[in-house]
Amino acid sequence: MTTDLSKYDANQLPSADVLGRQRYAIVVADWNSEITYAMTQGAIDTFVQHGVPADNIDVIHVPGTVELTYGAARITKEERVDAVIVIGCVIQGETPHFDYVCQSVTQGVAMLNAQGKVPVIFSVLTVLNQQQALDRCGGKLGNKGIEGAYTAIRMANL
Repeated sequence: MTTDLSKYDANQLPSADVLGRQRYAIVVADWNSEITYAMTQGAIDTFVQHGVPADNIDVIHVPGTVELTYGAARITKEERVDAVIVIGCVIQGETPHFDYVCQSVTQGVAMLNAQGKVPVIFSVLTVLNQQQALDRCGGKLGNKGIEGAYTAIRMANL
């Protein structure tokens, strides 16, 4: 389900001819898979809708959100994609683990972007509860995977 909050101006995207030659990677955390897989599907659907062939979209699974940085780093070193999206979901619990995971992935993605090889798009939900995550993976607040794909296309075509 795509809501108004996940809409964007398709006129800001390059032509399908350009997108048909580009490659994208999605590194997705398997932890909280109900959320992350819905976001991944939203990203894939958005790429394909705008002309990226499904064969030009690589999906790489990692166990959890902390591992997203390593997965993205491996992909960016190969320099065979135009952009990478990292998709994860961290739900706050009763321990400081939430803070460590969020800080780790945020700093990791920032470091990869500072290296400037390929844009790495941060599509990691950091939420207080399961409902907030559901609202952002196709619920009433849209699908942040769709927004990640749109951002990846824009950044790959700066």
